Amino acid sequence: MAVAAVAADRVGLGWRGELAAGILSNLAQIDVLEVIADDYYRAPRASIDALCSLARQVPVSLHGVGMGLASTIPAEPRRLQAMARLMKTVQAESWSEHLSFVRAGGVEIGHLAAPPRTPASAAGAIANIALASRIIGSAPLMENIATLIEPPASSMDEAQWLGQIIAGAQVPLLLDLHNLYANAVNFAVKPEELLLRLPLASVGAVHLSGGHWIDEPGGAGRRLLDDHRHDVPSEVFELLTLLARHAPQPLTVIVERDGNYPSFEHVLGQLELARSALRKGRST
Repeated sequence: MAVAAVAADRVGLGWRGELAAGILSNLAQIDVLEVIADDYYRAPRASIDALCSLARQVPVSLHGVGMGLASTIPAEPRRLQAMARLMKTVQAESWSEHLSFVRAGGVEIGHLAAPPRTPASAAGAIANIALASRIIGSAPLMENIATLIEPPASSMDEAQWLGQIIAGAQVPLLLDLHNLYANAVNFAVKPEELLLRLPLASVGAVHLSGGHWIDEPGGAGRRLLDDHRHDVPSEVFELLTLLARHAPQPLTVIVERDGNYPSFEHVLGQLELARSALRKGRST
């Protein structure tokens, strides 16, 4: 069984225009691509056609950033319908979103924010995921997010909250290991212990990225900021090995890079480090 799982693991990359030339020249080394769906909701026909052409050459997953599903406020149907149209047009293999909120009271806050971790917000997320699944026609993978502050008024910790949503919505978890690592080190939790408290049997995909340390005001310490502009740290690759050891199902691993781009040979090296971490976990 372990050999079959290893054969089915995939390692891919987040599609970015700055990486396009390198990606198209090295498709044989990339198992899957993840594309930011919101970039294409109002894109011209030529861009949509190019995305369709890409999806015929390599498996493509669509990743949403603007739905705000982790909220007691119902998701906006027009945003869900935009994803539904894109999924149908592109024939993407899957779609995903974040367990975050991005708006309240008609105000767009401009980033992915962690709601209070409460039974009410978990119930709201479960209801929104069900609505999204009905409109889009398939269930999403839902991603854990990084936060620099503990969500105020929370009555549950991160692992409890994530577990309740994933079980209640009956959807796979898109486990961002750098988000997990950043939250753990920022709030004095051991990353390995946090990982092992999550519903690992429900993990369908994994994100890997990097960040940098920022100083807290008044010299109170440092926080790790998840910015997708740096290499994946060795500690996160170690978490991937631990995940592969405890999650026997096939995993799709996506390396994300949103700026400070290195050579594409270096990007491919990050993918190989991910493959190595998976192999190490599968073999122990």
